[in-house]
Amino acid sequence: MFCLRRTLPLALFLIPAFAINGPAQSSSLAARRAQLHDALEQEWQYTLRTSPELATAIGDPRYNDRWSDYSAAEQARQTEHARAEIRVFEAIGTAGFPEQEVLDKTLMLRQLREAVEGAHFKDWEMPVDQMNGIQLGIPDLMTQMPLQTVKDYENYIARLQGIPRVLNEVTADMRLGMADHLMPPRYLLDKVAVQAEDIATKPLSTSPFAEPLQKFPKDMSQADRGRLTIAIQGAIHNEVDPAYAKFAAFVKNEYAPQGRTDPGVWALPDGAARYRFAVREQTTTDMTPEQIHAMGVKQVAEIEGEMLKVAERLGYHDLKSFNDHIRHDPDLYGKSGQQIFDLYKHYAEQMEGKLPQLFGHLPKTKLVVIPMEAFRAPSAPPADYSPGAADGSRPGYINVNEYDPTHRLLLNVEAIAYHEGVPGHHLQFSIAQELTDIPEFRKFSGYNAYSEGWAFYAERLGKEVGFYQDPYSEYGRLENEMWRSVRLVVDTGVHNEHWTRQQMVDYFHAHTAMDDTNIATEVDRYIAWPGQALAYKLGQMKILELRERARRELGAKFDIRKFHDAVLGEGPLPLDVLDQQITAWIAEQKK
Repeated sequence: MFCLRRTLPLALFLIPAFAINGPAQSSSLAARRAQLHDALEQEWQYTLRTSPELATAIGDPRYNDRWSDYSAAEQARQTEHARAEIRVFEAIGTAGFPEQEVLDKTLMLRQLREAVEGAHFKDWEMPVDQMNGIQLGIPDLMTQMPLQTVKDYENYIARLQGIPRVLNEVTADMRLGMADHLMPPRYLLDKVAVQAEDIATKPLSTSPFAEPLQKFPKDMSQADRGRLTIAIQGAIHNEVDPAYAKFAAFVKNEYAPQGRTDPGVWALPDGAARYRFAVREQTTTDMTPEQIHAMGVKQVAEIEGEMLKVAERLGYHDLKSFNDHIRHDPDLYGKSGQQIFDLYKHYAEQMEGKLPQLFGHLPKTKLVVIPMEAFRAPSAPPADYSPGAADGSRPGYINVNEYDPTHRLLLNVEAIAYHEGVPGHHLQFSIAQELTDIPEFRKFSGYNAYSEGWAFYAERLGKEVGFYQDPYSEYGRLENEMWRSVRLVVDTGVHNEHWTRQQMVDYFHAHTAMDDTNIATEVDRYIAWPGQALAYKLGQMKILELRERARRELGAKFDIRKFHDAVLGEGPLPLDVLDQQITAWIAEQKK
């Protein structure tokens, strides 16, 4: 799972606002191509101006002193911008265009139309949960800001001073959600209140906003250090902490008590349509929740057969007894946060040396393993990924969750390391950022089925280059396979089949050896983020299908490195478009 808060405009999978004014239509091929190029560039620049968090996340420093407008009025303006831009792009005829430019227009219109369709559901009126709320997104964004110059620090201070406005606007949005009966589950909102209160009450020495005080550049003068220290401390004490305390009190006393009692989004207005839209958006397929649920049940049974073979190698004759052994053997759990951190670092480093066997093109952006921020670790997954900056000023990060290590199984650490780092998210995001022959909006488009599907596929590549030598680690890899198939069942179960949370937990226990900490985190994540967990398996299945098709049709000409370069070489794509592009690549390779 790559880590970008979906409640902030920096989240790459959100559809940004687009400029209304476009170039006049012209009939000549050269003029029409120029119009499309200019329209795409105008939209990208508009997006960065109106989504400054996104600009920061990708390494563009021009708007590091400001926040987006989170007001309801801005939400309405964004939808109107999208409607206007649909007309602009529809008016540009693409007859005679190169295939990639036709695809540029197709993908832009697809995003715009999806943004307009999704606006009906008003998800912005329920913008907080235990994993993706603004309370976590703000400090997460602040960790991505550059701190090399006095101007960088002044930008940081300006953002600190803008936090009260952001939290007030989000609070107003949440009040509208209360009136419209658009509410997350209460028990998740109780966690939000705790998170916000924890940040508000931290002493200055441990505040996530005070970290820049420990990072002053060596060449910065003492006078500037003193002035900036006073300003940062004052902003945290006088503005940020009170704003967080006010937000925490609102959530705890006014908002959470109105939270819904049923975990599934079926309980919300337009619940069935809302979930079907989420499934289509997250998977980029037309599969129904019913089809996905049935597929998941079938896959769970198939994977159990593979897992049983490993269990029998270790002397167990059924999965239940082997899973019970795993759950109760303390040697299979973490001993310390440092131990878990070191394992992730080891696996990431060992895979680095194998990458030339799998890829012809490797990114320049470095990968670094770091501890996950303490303020979000209790509700976060075992590890996640934060993309680096396109200009190389910030590496990509595997964020390792060291919280409560003695209750975290170690079996799937190796697989998650390959998923979050290399050859998973780090390669996919870094290669996309470094592409030079596609427009910027395509580099940073967010299609979860593509990005999470690739990262899940990447877990298998570790086996293909000779890793997972420990049978428990191999079982952990299969546990990850099971985990992603179980998701197909429980996500559709809770949001479409009206399952309870306990039914989700029971299904996990029945089919995996996952520890209770991870199970709790996972089911709460699916409840908070409908449909997202479906993307992993469906994306992986499509890549495996395309790989097998390429291998079958190309025979001796098939080169795994070229196939991987083709999958990653055009930036993120919806699965149907990826199918079209790889089909064309296979035809070209045949020549």
